Amino acid sequence: MKLVVVSAGLSVPSSTRLLADRLAAAVDRRTPVETEVVELRDLAVEIAHNFTNGFAGKALAAAQDAVAGADGLIVVTPVFSASYSGLFKSFFDVLDKDALAGKPVLIAATGGTGRHSLVLEHALRPLFAYLRAVVVPTGVYAASEDWGAEGLAERIERAADELAALLPLSAARREPEVVPFAEQLAALER
Repeated sequence: MKLVVVSAGLSVPSSTRLLADRLAAAVDRRTPVETEVVELRDLAVEIAHNFTNGFAGKALAAAQDAVAGADGLIVVTPVFSASYSGLFKSFFDVLDKDALAGKPVLIAATGGTGRHSLVLEHALRPLFAYLRAVVVPTGVYAASEDWGAEGLAERIERAADELAALLPLSAARREPEVVPFAEQLAALER
């Protein structure tokens, strides 16, 4: 199964990427996955060019294909002005309109204060509902004070459980049905 992690962190090192990595590791402990990370900061110029010329550059096209071909996603954004970052939103704006339909998604965000934790419910969940993704019930928000504190590890584990439970269903939906040759012949003879 293929898991794609979309991280919109801008700094190096990034607490957004750290949260993304912890979520991916927790999912992998439950069900082995092939994980690919898409760092949006590396795609910023190509995303902007896609808006102005309508064409995805090589790296952006590879990221779009990875997301479209994934069995599930983990998406993590820093909070800017009480919402997801513009880079995060721009990436999802340049995806094919059906790329996330029926795809399980774990939403997460990082911020400097716990006062922005509702960004999960007021910005991310509606965005992915609009894109027809299946958003797991538990979103994970990590404020600066959450790192090393009680509660964050438990939220990560609960969200990973929920995403891991949906991955096999998504993978089965993508697998083509194999019809044995004898059944194909019998169908032709009818």
